[in-house]
Amino acid sequence: MNDLALSAADAGSSAGAYEMVWPLRHITLAGLSWPASDAQKSAEPPVIMLHGWLDNSLTFSKIAPELAQWSSLYAVDMAGHGHSGHRPAGQSYQLMDYVADLAELIETHFCESGQFEQVDVVGHSLGGIVGALYAAAFPERVRKLVMIDSLGALSRPVSETVPQLRKSIKKRIAGSGRPAVYPDVVTAAKVREGGLSPLSHEAALALIRRNLKPEDGGYGWRTDARLRHPSPLMMTEEQVLASLKAVKAPTLFVRAREGLLANRKGLDSRADAIPDLHTVDVPGGHHCHLDGHTRPVVDAVRHFLENE
Repeated sequence: MNDLALSAADAGSSAGAYEMVWPLRHITLAGLSWPASDAQKSAEPPVIMLHGWLDNSLTFSKIAPELAQWSSLYAVDMAGHGHSGHRPAGQSYQLMDYVADLAELIETHFCESGQFEQVDVVGHSLGGIVGALYAAAFPERVRKLVMIDSLGALSRPVSETVPQLRKSIKKRIAGSGRPAVYPDVVTAAKVREGGLSPLSHEAALALIRRNLKPEDGGYGWRTDARLRHPSPLMMTEEQVLASLKAVKAPTLFVRAREGLLANRKGLDSRADAIPDLHTVDVPGGHHCHLDGHTRPVVDAVRHFLENE
């Protein structure tokens, strides 16, 4: 693979992980890797791990070391997140651009040498959405797909197309507000504990270090503020179902019992759309792979990846 491995001592790294840098044509992505613990396992298809919205590769810091007993793992900071580059001025963060980044990453740094023809993809939340779209568009490249508390893209009815476009453009013109600066990492972690997907203080503290940078005597977000801007165009439910039907790889849906999808209606049609879907329920909230007791997630994912 044409990449650059740095010391795990870099700020925000997890024990046993190595910093990675993957140059693409228009952006440079960063992330963490956990080499296979057994040298013979390094011949297995690599596992590409994709985090959720506003998170980073450290979201997999609890489960990756154990999954590395199966194969080498590569957790990617998606564009605008963690240590990866930001989109140029005048651009925004479109869902399909994440899919294009992933396709170029896999072709250029994993499959171009001929060492691997396929990869396994494990995605949480937004990462699961991106992984599913990639698996649909490039079925020859994905051996297995895992979606953690994720089952297809957010959708909007066609009647909301123009209002969504208007909202997005108005926010783009207005721009982002003044960036917050926190006196210390603990204070920033307390802010991250709340929100749409709450985290315990321990989980928030483990996750956010990679999303922070020193600023004005304190810490500011490294994350691109434009990630919070509304998307100008969203998929319809019909488009989501069509994309899920195109996923050919065996797929595991890890559903958190207290997660964002636990009580969401209309998911049965999405599950039925995926030709080869396996579903497992695990305890915990949306970050069931990071927060609290993560053993059920590790066992489910490892069993799925290891068995034909």
